[in-house]
Amino acid sequence: MKGIVFSEFIELVEDKFGIEIADTIIEKSNLPNQGAYTQVGTYDHKEMLTLVTHLSKETGIEVPVLVQAFGEHLLDRFTQMYPQFFTEVNSCFAFLDTIENKVHVEVKKLYPDAELPTFDSSIHSDSHMELLYQSKRPFSALAYGLILGSAKYYGEQISVEMEDMSTDNQTRVCFQLRKEAVNTLE
Repeated sequence: MKGIVFSEFIELVEDKFGIEIADTIIEKSNLPNQGAYTQVGTYDHKEMLTLVTHLSKETGIEVPVLVQAFGEHLLDRFTQMYPQFFTEVNSCFAFLDTIENKVHVEVKKLYPDAELPTFDSSIHSDSHMELLYQSKRPFSALAYGLILGSAKYYGEQISVEMEDMSTDNQTRVCFQLRKEAVNTLE
């Protein structure tokens, strides 16, 4: 997992829970690098699982809720760091449809060793999209947060249903996204 993800996670923890909590979870996690992550470095995803587990214990917030919130935060940060991916399209569905064949292609140019999940998208109508997330790592809650963050970025009301089809070796989740009708009658 790329260091940018870790550094953004630590930044989120510091912003939302304080530097003391960030230091506590780093210390309790007994990390090989003591929590010093470079943005371009590659680190074991299990370190993230350890960090978020300790954050859950410190805050009383369930791990999936924390990971989803991190996904929303990460999407917001990506809009700031890589605005070209977001301004070239005008909706959440259009953006999500570019992840595999555009965003991940560019990520691989920057980070050739990145092990990215796959996103197979199918837009069924203006109001319904299916997104299949697959990864060797158990971060479907992060993908869920990224989806919610993109809906927020584009100012859209989207409901999301998850169907977990994971196996022991593969995280596989099908997201059904539906745009909610906006009531314009006042």
